[in-house]
Amino acid sequence: MPARPLVRYPDPRLRRPCAPVQAFDADLRALAQDLTDTLDAAMAAGLTAAHLGVPLRLVALRPEPGGPAALYCNPEIVEASAEQAEGREGSVSMPGVSETVARASRVRVRYRDLDGAEREETAEGFRAACLQHEIDQLEGIFWIERLSRLRRERALKRYAKQR
Repeated sequence: MPARPLVRYPDPRLRRPCAPVQAFDADLRALAQDLTDTLDAAMAAGLTAAHLGVPLRLVALRPEPGGPAALYCNPEIVEASAEQAEGREGSVSMPGVSETVARASRVRVRYRDLDGAEREETAEGFRAACLQHEIDQLEGIFWIERLSRLRRERALKRYAKQR
């Protein structure tokens, strides 16, 4: 399957909450393959179906370069540590801009696999940050909304200059 074009900021589709995956079928598998191929082409750590313009709660994640991609349908954070960690974040939908974002250092996520089976995963460090970032995107929360107003405005100015 070919990589698909990415939705770019400030496209309003990036700010809309995504619908739950209802059908665990061949169409979902095809979308998941396209999402993974696009993740590879973009050399990203994570990507949602929303980045492709499809408003479904589907995430592809590969935080370790060369590692296997993990797919999450309808992921939700069921537990987050009080301990925070800061890390650089950006988005393939806003290339060339990154900022430091504080997130829970450990999360437990409940999701379904491509067959519809319920799963849970505990993640720490960078993987936990990636999951939180992508789940935010599914909720219609673009990553710059996690910044202070001043840092968000500076990031938007840098992005405008690059465009």
